Amino acid sequence: MVIKDLKDRFHFKLLAGEKGLDNEINGLYCCDLLSWVMSHAKDGDAWITVQTHINIVAIASLLNLACIIVPESIEVDSDTVAKADEEGIPIFSTDINSFKIFTKFYEAGMR
Repeated sequence: MVIKDLKDRFHFKLLAGEKGLDNEINGLYCCDLLSWVMSHAKDGDAWITVQTHINIVAIASLLNLACIIVPESIEVDSDTVAKADEEGIPIFSTDINSFKIFTKFYEAGMR
């Protein structure tokens, strides 16, 4: 699945990182403990997290994650949005919870 499909297909709101919209999503990972994400997320994963500080962009960049998805309409720090734009890492916001995000990906054929 291509990242820009999240915006069109799932109606997620793009907050940052428009330069990265043509990248591919290879998997989905959900975790809020940054050290755990660093040791378990895979290249190309879309990452679901409630964390919104600038360190999420650093981790996404380091691991070459496809994008960051912030559930439940949690507000993302402006510094985080600016850094994600600079790095070309898409950040999406949605009002749905993490379980429903996984459900959408499953229904779209992501396994």
